[in-house]
Amino acid sequence: MRIVETELLVVGGGVAGAYAALTARSYGADVVLACKTPVTGGSTRWAQGGIAAPLAVGDEDAHALDTLKAGRGLCEPEAVQAFVRDARSHVETLRDLGVTFSAHVTLEGGHSRARIRHTGDSTGHSISRALAGALQAGRGAALNVLEGAFVRNLRVSGGAVVGADLLTPDGPVRVRAGAVLLATGGFGRLYPVTTAPPEGTGDGLGLAWQAGAALRDLEFVQFHPTAVVRGGEAFLVTEAARGEGGRLLNARGERFMERYDPAHELAPRDVVARAIAAEIAATGRVDLDLRHLGAAFLRSRFPTVTASLAPLGLDLGADLIPVQPAAHYTMGGVQTDVQGRTGVPGLYAAGEVASSGLHGANRLASNSLSEGLVFGARAARAALAVLKPVPARTEALPAPLVDPACLPALRSLVAGAAGLRRDGEALRAALDAWAWPTTATESRESLEAGHLALIGERVLRAALAREESRGGHHRTDFPGEAAGAVHSVQSRALGDTVARVPVGAAVPAVLGSSA
Repeated sequence: MRIVETELLVVGGGVAGAYAALTARSYGADVVLACKTPVTGGSTRWAQGGIAAPLAVGDEDAHALDTLKAGRGLCEPEAVQAFVRDARSHVETLRDLGVTFSAHVTLEGGHSRARIRHTGDSTGHSISRALAGALQAGRGAALNVLEGAFVRNLRVSGGAVVGADLLTPDGPVRVRAGAVLLATGGFGRLYPVTTAPPEGTGDGLGLAWQAGAALRDLEFVQFHPTAVVRGGEAFLVTEAARGEGGRLLNARGERFMERYDPAHELAPRDVVARAIAAEIAATGRVDLDLRHLGAAFLRSRFPTVTASLAPLGLDLGADLIPVQPAAHYTMGGVQTDVQGRTGVPGLYAAGEVASSGLHGANRLASNSLSEGLVFGARAARAALAVLKPVPARTEALPAPLVDPACLPALRSLVAGAAGLRRDGEALRAALDAWAWPTTATESRESLEAGHLALIGERVLRAALAREESRGGHHRTDFPGEAAGAVHSVQSRALGDTVARVPVGAAVPAVLGSSA
């Protein structure tokens, strides 16, 4: 096994991981960046809508208020304030790295004013390409980028995380690191119909769980309202299409959103997604109508969507586009503070894998890319501030292996019990049936299946424990919001108990105990 030593191991090459690695290098640190895909892949690449940040100092309070409103009482105020203070400067850094944003700033659902910067409908791809270019320019002895590398397990010593074992195309690699920063994305592939990339299998959450970190608010899954689904594959139609004036029509040709929210098509995503699902159930289908915006404008504004729908025989300028909700983003994740600290020494998390406190019960549109910048940079700086030498003897944490052949059944069970609408009876039945075959064969596929099985059970338990409807979590048997907003927190130390933690509480030591 090849041994690599570094000060900081960053796992994940999306916006949070790539930017964290670049931040650490700007402080002179030695960095290893390990990614399952090329650094231009992952969820960041497919982000169509744009990147949200305050337009000017005077917009910070408004952006914070919009974020808090969308989060339905579960945002951590400290995280929101840190985000709106930092986001604009990091977006300007992207300009310095070569991202050419359009002069046209747009509006998306839940925002009180237009503040979404974009590069047409390929903003994520543009950002990925710029970050990859910066990483390529800095590659060398002090910045080692391992593409196609999969973390099979973390390594610990004395309760602190001090590295990881990787599966790579060139054979196994052991990384000895002063700290590990997880930026692995979410767990959208827990659902059968999702806009998440194939690698969105919850790996970082599974690794953090084994290390003793707390997982927070896993029941809050965001379903994008407007996906075109064909053959089990979801093709995203960006929220910006509604921001530009797209209308939602039911099978009777009625524009129905006024019955669900005064913001109509620009209501928060959880509201729009449930409204579309209700109208599909009542009338048979829902279409997105953009025809009145003009074919030439649509082709220039949404070239990526235009290209993705063309093979399906759909034309934005000429056709009604049949849409339905699809699992899109996971608000819950590894609990962190505003510096990306998990409570486990040596372990940090940023981006979609983390529950930073920014999103609460429902992510505000286009806050995710800028979150990756803000908290990726913060986590990198925090990790470098307390680096310690790696001891000679370290211990590998367990890596659960599940037969990947069970994944279709597992995903179906989760979607049926913890989809857009949930109820106690279905959640209890899913937990009673939660038993999946293990395997002795170690591979990326069996490790990913192990992570999905672990996280799936935690999602079901969190959803069952939350007896209310709030944001992305809707219980038909508890349709109203409960008095007082609390987080749901789980950890190995708690077993099957789901703790209720008030908003504003620090990362509890008992929940961040070592393995």
